[in-house]
Amino acid sequence: MRRPTDSLTTERLALRRFTTDDLDLLVRLHTDIRVMRHAGGVQTREQSQELLTTRFLAYYEQHPGLGVWATLERSTGDCVGLHLLNHVRGESFIQVGYLLYPEYWGRGYATEMAVRVLRYGFETLGLPQIVAITALENTASQRVLRKAGLLRQPDRHLADPAYQPGPLAWFERDAADWLASAP
Repeated sequence: MRRPTDSLTTERLALRRFTTDDLDLLVRLHTDIRVMRHAGGVQTREQSQELLTTRFLAYYEQHPGLGVWATLERSTGDCVGLHLLNHVRGESFIQVGYLLYPEYWGRGYATEMAVRVLRYGFETLGLPQIVAITALENTASQRVLRKAGLLRQPDRHLADPAYQPGPLAWFERDAADWLASAP
């Protein structure tokens, strides 16, 4: 049976669901201090395993069409990181997000797939709004979000001590506005 996310591809990238066999990919991402500097800090293998089983795999069944997916280079099949479209922790808002291995930074992959995920969220799932959060000092991620067509809301902040000490920059866009000017 084909799932809605099976078509989440771009010219260079594809998304697929994580499986229990992907623990090492996730551990590699979560133990890299450069990747996790603005994403809650380095995690242990046990924390990554808990996240994979209780948050990623269970979430697919609880929220069809949403989730955290492995991002693959189509030409090689190599995993370059992850992209997500899921609930902001403890909130009703749906967020877009990404983490990439450092060797894939600067290639436009985060933006390319974020745009595809936003289009999927708005067109396929019919979401009325999608948001994104990032550390205030993470200017690289803020550039990606702007390129993907999201708008910073300077008066809105989210505090999530488990993710990042201090307030997080808030980006959002309504479906009609994004679709009218989509990158």
